[in-house]
Amino acid sequence: MLISEIKRVIEQVSRDKGIERHVLIKALEEALKSAARKKYGPKVDIEVQYSEETGELEVFQFKEVAEVVEEPMLQISLEEGRRLDPECEIGDSLGTKMDTNTFGRIAAQSAKQVIIQKLKDAEKDAVYTSYIDRKGEIINGIVQRIDRGDIIVNLGQTEGVLPIREQVPKEGYRRGDRIRALILEVLHESRGPQVVLSRTHPNFLVTLFRTEVPEISEGIVTIMGASREPGVRAKIAVASNNSDIDPVGACVGMKGSRVQNVVQELRGEKIDIIPWHIDPAKFVCSSLAPAEISRVIIDEDNRSMEVIVPDEFLSIAIGKKGQNVRLASKLSGWHLDVKSESAYNQAMQSGYNSLMALPGVGISLADALYEKGFYSAEEIAKASREELLQIRGVEDAMADSLIEAAQAAVEQAAAAEQDAPPAEDASPDEEPGHAEDEAGDRPAADPAASSAEPVDGPAEEA
Repeated sequence: MLISEIKRVIEQVSRDKGIERHVLIKALEEALKSAARKKYGPKVDIEVQYSEETGELEVFQFKEVAEVVEEPMLQISLEEGRRLDPECEIGDSLGTKMDTNTFGRIAAQSAKQVIIQKLKDAEKDAVYTSYIDRKGEIINGIVQRIDRGDIIVNLGQTEGVLPIREQVPKEGYRRGDRIRALILEVLHESRGPQVVLSRTHPNFLVTLFRTEVPEISEGIVTIMGASREPGVRAKIAVASNNSDIDPVGACVGMKGSRVQNVVQELRGEKIDIIPWHIDPAKFVCSSLAPAEISRVIIDEDNRSMEVIVPDEFLSIAIGKKGQNVRLASKLSGWHLDVKSESAYNQAMQSGYNSLMALPGVGISLADALYEKGFYSAEEIAKASREELLQIRGVEDAMADSLIEAAQAAVEQAAAAEQDAPPAEDASPDEEPGHAEDEAGDRPAADPAASSAEPVDGPAEEA
């Protein structure tokens, strides 16, 4: 290649491949060093410099000025050195420009391999750099092939992979189909950067709304959370920092145009848009809409809520196979235990009866225990002596006897429950009315002292 062409080729490759000029120049310098060492041996002291003005790559060989030359490739005599530089002394290092045409075919082939490898590495780094900053964005691509269930997507500069775990179960794609997905991860692997895509992540739903709703991108409306059962149903909580703008209405759009665009992209997935509230109990009530809520009993220690609904709204609150309460639990971050009023009243009456069954407990003492939050013998069994002493009419000896009697009653009830036949009203997926948040299993809610009224108005549904 002519020296005059080097500058033009560097600029063209930089433009076509998106690789920085200095990376290309460094690759050429490394290639020429490799070619020189291939020709003259690994010990030779070589330095390559690129001139921005002339576009020329210059190769210099450095030798040390010595009285006695023992290694001709590394040393030069004082007499010969002074022909190059009259002022040189013993121990100085002198550089002479080399003719690259003398490197030979093998050295040139070595240089070619170095350039190709450096270009591949630089191209991988350029692709990784361009996509790592786009993590969390939605990208368009074309289905290229399907490999063992994973969809390989052509993104232009590189390929992305939509793993089977990140695909919506009922969606099907063929080669050549256009696809939109969320950039979930960008992995820097040895064979090149891997862009992992997702269509099931809640952030895919959030980003779609951010694209469709200008108020969200402008920061007026904020998405506080989202939960999905991909392809079936989703819930999204929104809030507005402007009292004049309704966050739910902004997301729904005129005649539902905005939310329908999102539903269409998600292939008909139903979306509940819920107004966020700082009070977790009111927020949970909104999340369970359209079911009416009678009361909410909060256990902040276990981050759980016992939600009581009228009998006729129990199935609506729970949803098909527990779907509604499960999504509400993920959205709110609280473990929810939904019960009907009749079941709740029966449980409370049963707990009160268990208190009355304890030796030495009359109506007045049972009422006093009830007022302090001890609703059953099971809670007495878990209580400490100091907690019971705070109740009027309870002394040291009575507190110890109450705890012992309650523990015995709980053990007896547990033994009787093991002998009883299993319940038949549990759904195939999980026990009706129970939902776990994303943090994992949590203990059932203990009835506590606070409750909240439901908020007015159901959530918007698309």
